[in-house]
Amino acid sequence: MKIDKPLGARLWVFAVWASIAFFVVNLLAMIATVVMSSFATRWLRSWFPDGFTTKWYASAWSEFQLGDVLLVTFQVVFAVVALSGLIGVPAAYAMARREFPGKKLVMLLFLLPLLVPPITFGIPLATVLYKSGLGGTMFGVILANLVPTVPFVILVMIPFVEQIDPRVEAAARVFGAGTFRLFVHVLVPLLLPGVLAALLLVLVRTIAMFELTFLTAGPTSQTLVVALYYAVFAAGVRAVQSIDAMAVIYMVVTLVWLIIALRFVNPTQIVTRAKRENT
Repeated sequence: MKIDKPLGARLWVFAVWASIAFFVVNLLAMIATVVMSSFATRWLRSWFPDGFTTKWYASAWSEFQLGDVLLVTFQVVFAVVALSGLIGVPAAYAMARREFPGKKLVMLLFLLPLLVPPITFGIPLATVLYKSGLGGTMFGVILANLVPTVPFVILVMIPFVEQIDPRVEAAARVFGAGTFRLFVHVLVPLLLPGVLAALLLVLVRTIAMFELTFLTAGPTSQTLVVALYYAVFAAGVRAVQSIDAMAVIYMVVTLVWLIIALRFVNPTQIVTRAKRENT
C-alpha cells in the first residue's frame, strides 16, 4: 500500500525543486542574453535585437588579439596540468606511504592554499615574482598557478594511493622491479582514474583562475579570463557586443576543454574504478 508523504515533507521537496529550477532558469537566461547580445546589431528597449550579425566576433578577435591570448592560455593550462601531475602524484605517494616528524604540519600547509582566498597570498607571491624578475612572464604565471594546484593534486591522490595494497608493491619488488619500473608499470595503471580526475579538476581550475594570473601576468602572458577582464574595465569606449562575443568565446573554449576531458574520465565512477582495478 502506498503511503503518502506528510504535507511538510512534500512542501520541502517542492521548495527544493523550485529553488533548483529558479537557479537553472536564471543561469540559462543570463547565458542566453550574452550569446544573443554577441550577435545583435542593436538591442535597446525591446525583448529581441533589431537584427543579427557575426561581425562582433571578428571585431573581438582583432581588437583583443584573441589568437595570441588563446595560445598563451593553452600553453599555461597544459604546463600547469603537466607539472601538477609530475610533482603532485609522487608527492602524494610519499605522503601516503611514509611517516615522518611534522607530517600533519605539512598536510596543513598543503591545505592553506586551498582554504585561503587566492588574493590573500597572491599579492605577496606576485611581489616575490616581480622582485625575482619572473613577474609579467609566462613562467611566472605558471609558477603562481602551481601554488594551489599541486597541493590540490596531492590531497586528491592520497586516498587513491592508500587504496592500493602495499603487498602489491612488495610483490613487484620481489620480482626485481626497481623504483622507477614499480611506479611506471604498477602504480600508474592503478592510480590512473585518480590522476585523470585530479588533472581534470586542475584544468578547469586553471582556465578559470583569475586572481593569481591577473596579479602575475604581463601584456604577453595574459590568459583568456584576464584578457576578458581588461576588455570590460580598461579605459576607452568599446562595443558591448564585442565584449559579449569575447565572453562567448571564453565559455565555448572552457566547455570544449571540459567535454574533451570528460571523454576520458567519468568523475562519478572514479572511486569505483579505482577500487575495482585495485582488487
